[in-house]
Amino acid sequence: MNLKFGTDGIRGPVETHITPEACLKIGHATGIVMKEQGWNHVMIGKDTRVSGYMLESALQAGFIAAGVDVSLCGPLPTPGVAYLTKSLRQKFGVVISASHNDFLDNGIKIFNADGEKLSKELEKKIEKLLASDLKPVKTENLGKAERFDESGARYVEFCKSTVPSNISFSSLRIVLDCANGACYKVSPEVFKELGAEVIPIGVDPDGYNINLKCGSTCPEVVQKEVIKHRADFGISLDGDGDRVIIVDKEGTILDGDDLLYILAFSNPNRVGSWSGVVGTLMSNLGLEDGIEKLGYKFKRADVGDKFVSSMLSKEGWLLGGETSGHIICKDLVSTGDGTIAALKVISSLLMLEKNPSEVLSNYKKMPQINIAVSVKNKDIVNDKDLVNLIKEIESDITVGRILVRPSGTESKIRVMVEAPEEKVAQKFANDLESLIKSKI
Repeated sequence: MNLKFGTDGIRGPVETHITPEACLKIGHATGIVMKEQGWNHVMIGKDTRVSGYMLESALQAGFIAAGVDVSLCGPLPTPGVAYLTKSLRQKFGVVISASHNDFLDNGIKIFNADGEKLSKELEKKIEKLLASDLKPVKTENLGKAERFDESGARYVEFCKSTVPSNISFSSLRIVLDCANGACYKVSPEVFKELGAEVIPIGVDPDGYNINLKCGSTCPEVVQKEVIKHRADFGISLDGDGDRVIIVDKEGTILDGDDLLYILAFSNPNRVGSWSGVVGTLMSNLGLEDGIEKLGYKFKRADVGDKFVSSMLSKEGWLLGGETSGHIICKDLVSTGDGTIAALKVISSLLMLEKNPSEVLSNYKKMPQINIAVSVKNKDIVNDKDLVNLIKEIESDITVGRILVRPSGTESKIRVMVEAPEEKVAQKFANDLESLIKSKI
């Protein structure tokens, strides 16, 4: 059983990797390590995948075998579990989700008592136990399980509390795509209770349609509905609610880089904990230039919201995110939260009395081409011919940046090329894609 942590927990196909047997052992091993930290109670949430019920039972059994008490939250966004983990204290949190992947995959995300992703050190301890034989604690020391029915209501109230009292959403019409995932109940309630007229889509999960032609990986769905309904904003969340893409009233799609810039622009305090912003290796070069022109420092973390969060903690800063839509507002939350990021962006624009296009006119993105190539073995990134081609492209003065990396969540190689001219970026991205495909 080869179970390893990637950039966002342990993830893979349910039929071959994230099986009930695997989840039983993950629960048992994680429970042992967490008890060593003094955490003997776990909150378990999940998204809407059909496999969630099966894996939840196995994971629960593993924790109980380790002597850990379990609170079952049911379907709840990943950041909702992180929030409850922190607010209820002396607990740790686990989410059963494969985020933006389709229903055939599932995964396990783990949060510490502060609502943050686990450190590499704790992940290594869990991996070591996963490779060993584990035995349950004595019968009198087994954990217990309970349902925690207040989870959704508590998260809704928390989200609403992050909006300043002088800000009203009552004049807004918002198209909200919940990706048929974990946000399908709570996020529409948040915006409705704040006074907005909500046009919900992606709120009819059947176990199989999570992220299916909807959500943050398909923002064109919301884009069409915004124009059709003459909405003020469109919001696309992903399957577990930690990513967001926003569409403005003109139908312009705003990715994570755009949202980061809006939040940085709207903040008047640019000293101390607000003196810097963290992006990733994928963040557009134009964002870095724009952020620095606003008077901030800008640093790049490895791809993955846990690496963004770690760098924010290291620098003592509060704002960071990824192009994909993971936005971390550490003044409010401990991890990426699509709903809260959307609330903060819209609130900021209302306070500025500006449209997104007015704010974003202050920075210019460099043309960037992104291609994902499905592979069986991600070690292809170390192929000699590929390495040589990357060096050759990097030496070309017409190219701004190039990044070829294995995906941390899927069996794919991700290619990113930036250049002052889009046709140049497209050509080199296509060359890299062709070479990778020839090696499969």
